[in-house]
Amino acid sequence: MIIREYRPEDYLEVLKVWEATGIFDKERRDTAESIASCIARGGRFLILEDPDGGTIRGTSWMTYDGRRIHLHHFAIIEEIQGEGWGRILAAESLKFASLKGCPVRLEVHRENHRAIRLYTSLGFREFEDYGVYMLFNPPLPNEQENET
Repeated sequence: MIIREYRPEDYLEVLKVWEATGIFDKERRDTAESIASCIARGGRFLILEDPDGGTIRGTSWMTYDGRRIHLHHFAIIEEIQGEGWGRILAAESLKFASLKGCPVRLEVHRENHRAIRLYTSLGFREFEDYGVYMLFNPPLPNEQENET
């Protein structure tokens, strides 16, 4: 396996990885354009690729907001989980955060015990009383005024 930078032509295969691992949600608007925009603003997107045939086997998308790195869309296809590739991809991802000098934030489903073990073994800790809220379709300013 090799780790390399994302290329725009990877997008359709990346979607297959996300769908196979259950992390894709159309409502989140994770488009090729949003990936390009995040990279242009200082983020990074890594690909774990099988060099025999060039099949994408994992992804790590890191966005940068100026004060922290958000590690998301971290996915390893099921057939190679448990072989250490997630740890290798995570370590490469954390190098990026180290170079930026920023803390790293991530979200993981509570039932994803394998990922939680990986993240805690890398030093991540859970914020126990911390909820994550997301608004997928924020109303336009004039829509909010009409509701009041």
